[in-house]
Amino acid sequence: MDLKDIQNLIKFVAKSGASEVKLEMEDVKITIKTGSEETKAETTIVQQIPVSAAAPVQQPVTPQASQAPAPAAPVAESAPAADENDKYITIKSPIIGTFYRKPSPDKPTFVEVGDSVAEGDVLCVIEAMKLFNEIESEVSGKIVKVLVDDSTPVEFDQPLFLVDPS
Repeated sequence: MDLKDIQNLIKFVAKSGASEVKLEMEDVKITIKTGSEETKAETTIVQQIPVSAAAPVQQPVTPQASQAPAPAAPVAESAPAADENDKYITIKSPIIGTFYRKPSPDKPTFVEVGDSVAEGDVLCVIEAMKLFNEIESEVSGKIVKVLVDDSTPVEFDQPLFLVDPS
């Protein structure tokens, strides 16, 4: 069972409304508990990996320019908005998990709209399987928009921030 299968299983259980799911296979034992505190999900995963298998590596954030869908017929009002968003770089989630804007509840947020960020600055953390992964900026610029609310689930490749590199 690979990471993508586990992520899909977590998504399925969260949407199904089940309070607890246990899955045991020869090399994997997974327990997913949901609904314990105000819809917070708890996931415990134990996986025995053969020595010859490589350990999973976290993928770096790869910023990409956002692309607006092309309208079927030209519309004068939507063209300026599309041109405006084309100059921003979208920072997307490299993993599935829970998005947090703060390192802990009593600390200030990593970045706010209007803040300047340099390459390598931490923008947020995403909790995945009880691990908090710092998401760093791959580009220098100014935060234009935060696209996700604090403490909400995010999908792989979901846009998190818009950054103006100019």
